[in-house]
Amino acid sequence: MLDVLGLEPDDERVYRALLGRPHSTAALLADLLALTRARADKSLSRLVAWGLVISSAEERFAAAPPAMALGALISQRRDGLRAAEHAMVTFAEEHRAATTAGSIDDLIEVVTGADAIRHRYLQVQQAARTQVRTFITAPFVALPPEENTAEPVALGRGVQFRAVLDRAVLSEPGIVHDAIDSLRNGVLLRVADQLPMKLMLADADLGLVPLATTPSGGPGAVLLHRSGLLDAMDTLFENVWATAKPLALSSDEEADVTVERVREGPTALDQRILALLLAGATDPTVATQLGLSPRTLHRRLRRLMDLAGVRTRMQLGGHAVRHGWTEPIKPGQT
Repeated sequence: MLDVLGLEPDDERVYRALLGRPHSTAALLADLLALTRARADKSLSRLVAWGLVISSAEERFAAAPPAMALGALISQRRDGLRAAEHAMVTFAEEHRAATTAGSIDDLIEVVTGADAIRHRYLQVQQAARTQVRTFITAPFVALPPEENTAEPVALGRGVQFRAVLDRAVLSEPGIVHDAIDSLRNGVLLRVADQLPMKLMLADADLGLVPLATTPSGGPGAVLLHRSGLLDAMDTLFENVWATAKPLALSSDEEADVTVERVREGPTALDQRILALLLAGATDPTVATQLGLSPRTLHRRLRRLMDLAGVRTRMQLGGHAVRHGWTEPIKPGQT
């Protein structure tokens, strides 16, 4: 827990032990925590140096009050992070100056492979200071939306996110629930009938344009630094954003999304799935009757819940009955 402050696991264990057992000796702590005497002495020395532990003349140790000791350490780390942020701004300006005067190879970086693209995708968001803008299209080659761990971190430090979804993405399994989570976290979302490409922009400094495939057949992307091409991507995003339709939570923030769009209804197979479930059939029975794998059945049910804007199967059943989503199952029909 305290590793973010620079403490080793042994240090934290020793400090927490001293909170409950003040005036303990190093030998007692070593026995209590199943540490060697050398490891206990090392942790105590570090904790004393940081002011987290107080040593007496009798070589007994006590934990300093957490609010005072840890508070001071947290303040030091916070000041260090502020200094690092200022340094980052300075370095960024130096980098911009260098890339502006550099060759075309310095302005465009080709990234190949799903792992490399995923790494750059997260890095671009981590580098943003004020805003991140994205075009979201299917398929998700390197990083599905639910695995984008950099977004909540960037939102937490005040970065604004604006995203335009290709309308076809709304039919992807689970995407509506992901959109709801993003909206509740403060992401601004809009929907366009068709997007020209995938795109991510960090401020006016970086742009990542994923490509469907490279000449070798694998996924690829282009990372753009400040340049006329990046300016064109900036203009493209703003033009699409201006004409896209807003996506927003309903006023009572239930699990549905309102937008001016036409959503596909259930297929004939979906109707048969619903009819069997409403008749009391179990998942394995439905899968067997319709020749589906359990995974496929689960995925289709998740999509139906997304279409209906509901969270549970009970709610899905009610919605299906009200909207005529079921097809009568005839004897012997599969």
